[in-house]
Amino acid sequence: MNIAIDIASWVLLTLGGVNLLIGGIGVLRMPDFYTRMHAASLTDSMGAILVILGIMLQAGLSLATVKLGAILAFLLLTSPTAANALAVSALLAGMKPRTGDAVQRTNHEADA
Repeated sequence: MNIAIDIASWVLLTLGGVNLLIGGIGVLRMPDFYTRMHAASLTDSMGAILVILGIMLQAGLSLATVKLGAILAFLLLTSPTAANALAVSALLAGMKPRTGDAVQRTNHEADA
């Protein structure tokens, strides 16, 4: 049983790390603020869930698991809220999202 828990834990930790790495690459590669923010907020939430669940499996039934659960709940409440607040403040500051026409025009200008 210990081996199965260790394998499940390491799978969750690896998937969480890969998810966070993909999010970091997405932040570097995306063309504008809103797509970067989208990549960061989605992968941040999912990566945190996977990593903390993997650590919870490693910790077993203990006080540390309860604390990790509280941290996970806090992250699940604050991360999407922070992303929403950031998007709303960017809109209020006048930062316009790119539309399909702007993306196509930019891609054609890059090809020329």
